[in-house]
Amino acid sequence: MIMFCLPYAGGSEGTYYNWKKYLNSSIQIEPIELKGRGKRFDESFYETLDEAVEDIFENIKDKVIENDYVIYGHSMGSLLAYELYYKIKSQNIKNPEHIFFSGYKAPNIKRGRKIIHKLPDKEFVKEIFDLGGTPEELLNDNELLQIFIPILRNDFRIIENYIYKKKKDKIQCDISILNGEQDDITFEEILKWKDHGGRGVKIYNFEGNHFFINNNIEKITKVIYETIKLSKTSQASY
Repeated sequence: MIMFCLPYAGGSEGTYYNWKKYLNSSIQIEPIELKGRGKRFDESFYETLDEAVEDIFENIKDKVIENDYVIYGHSMGSLLAYELYYKIKSQNIKNPEHIFFSGYKAPNIKRGRKIIHKLPDKEFVKEIFDLGGTPEELLNDNELLQIFIPILRNDFRIIENYIYKKKKDKIQCDISILNGEQDDITFEEILKWKDHGGRGVKIYNFEGNHFFINNNIEKITKVIYETIKLSKTSQASY
């Protein structure tokens, strides 16, 4: 089983490297590297979220065709995972076994936060820091900041310019919603994910803020393993 992992704004494939030592070896983690960072640092940023989804699809489609797979996305990665599902479906390729949406309200809910991608650097960095999850050493390293600010700013731009379009069909695989108890996403906004799931929907709450995934790796990977194991058991019983 392959698990494609989609990063949050400013994140890279390295976001999920530590998960490998906690997750059962039967699940192969495939972190997705987006343009403009990591090993793809010299590639141009995406103009739209749709462009990012298209790029992700092109990079995983061969593995999707040949393997059973699940998708995990955190924050921006959840929105990418949601649209990626429908991109895959439009190509008549088999559905994922499961999708894990983490740290993001249902996609049809309008963003309540102010638009930040147009803010001057100083104000923009403060907004990012207030979200939590940004290492303080990064904020104190001006040279490093100058590398990351354009990446973060573009990620927030494509999120903030995203326009939700109602889908004809609901997601035809089970989904799990993971949430930080101290995040500013309300429980009602989390529950709205049920409107998008055409099959089973489970919600998991973890101690922490928006970046609860950094402090709950062992618990999250256990949920992932147990979910996939249960899915396989259910299929085998038919």
